[in-house]
Amino acid sequence: MTVELIAVGTEILLGNIVNTNAAYLAEKCAGLGLSCYYQSVVGDNEERLCGIIETALKRSHVVILTGGLGPTKDDLTKECVAKVLGRALYEDSHSRERIASYFEKRGFVITENNWKQAQVPEGAIVIDNDNGTAPGLIVTEGDRHVLLLPGPPGEMKPMFEKHMAPYLNRLQPEIIHSITVKLCGMGESMVETEIGDLIEAQSNPTIAPYAKTGEVHLRVTAKAVDEEAAMEMIRPVTEELYRRFGGYIYTSREEVTLEQAVVTLLEERNLTVAVAESCTGGMVAARLTKVPGVSRVFQRGFVTYSDDSKHQLLGVSGETLKRYGAVSRETAEEMARGAAAAAGAKVALSVTGIAGPEGGTSEKPVGLVYVACFVEGAVEIREFHFKGNRDRIRESSVANALTMLRRCILDAKH
Repeated sequence: MTVELIAVGTEILLGNIVNTNAAYLAEKCAGLGLSCYYQSVVGDNEERLCGIIETALKRSHVVILTGGLGPTKDDLTKECVAKVLGRALYEDSHSRERIASYFEKRGFVITENNWKQAQVPEGAIVIDNDNGTAPGLIVTEGDRHVLLLPGPPGEMKPMFEKHMAPYLNRLQPEIIHSITVKLCGMGESMVETEIGDLIEAQSNPTIAPYAKTGEVHLRVTAKAVDEEAAMEMIRPVTEELYRRFGGYIYTSREEVTLEQAVVTLLEERNLTVAVAESCTGGMVAARLTKVPGVSRVFQRGFVTYSDDSKHQLLGVSGETLKRYGAVSRETAEEMARGAAAAAGAKVALSVTGIAGPEGGTSEKPVGLVYVACFVEGAVEIREFHFKGNRDRIRESSVANALTMLRRCILDAKH
């Protein structure tokens, strides 16, 4: 069964607000086993809104509209649905009572245009809005189902979860369940090559690779009667992925980030960490300190952008800076050792490089980055050559630095 999402509102087209409703509904509908092939945004214009509704009804079994249910003249969603389906609008007394109660409880004056929200198309199922005034609606036409939801996420999400999701689940009894296997330290092309045979033979469950900066995610998805049955189908596939990729996998839990995995590893090994950064300007520390409870392992972060700060705070020798430069293997190593010593940490990570767009030379081009990882006396240094603009180079540096930190901790003898 297919679903189509339509967000209504000129403010979305103008970029005044971000259409977060589409991402939320797409994920929820996928979990309900619905296939979403089309998403649209249309402004508050009757002709264009009616046109997109007509098109959606021809190609999708379920059409979900968000927004345009308010009291003003440019709120046209239910009026257009009624027009397209040839339904008259009438005042729903139950909705009128709820709107009146909503205003009375808050001491607000009801203006005449608010009663517009009590108008509903003939034959519609009216869904109470527990967080606002505009009711939701379900209108059916043959084997087509039109769901109307208010635009504000604080009203839309509770209504969808309480009323619309159960309705859709009855239409599509099978569910889709996914888990995400996350890898770091291996490129997307290599990952896909390693699982080419699995992708070639897949039907249900399926494997879909997604590339992120410094990471590859493998989404394993199964369609089944319930989540338990789906997990039974998914489990052998994830076990095979762990067999093939081993330590490159840092989690198979959707909510776990790379920085969380690193912090957990530090806690498990009873290690503390310090970070010294130049070109990334504190971005590595920011990623790590996003993790709740990181204070148990994170000792100190240094942003040493200038040569003087590298010397004064981290003890990088003037001779090293003069002979090899701030962007060098030697400086990266001394930064890591100096950070560990200054913070009294067992582990330290340093990053120094040329993020651009200026500052590069033929010997040291833009994108050259050195990362050094100190673990209880031993130091590993890696040289990277990243492409892209300044932001891309810095983000790639952070992701690869965290990956290197994780691997060095795993490789250390304890």
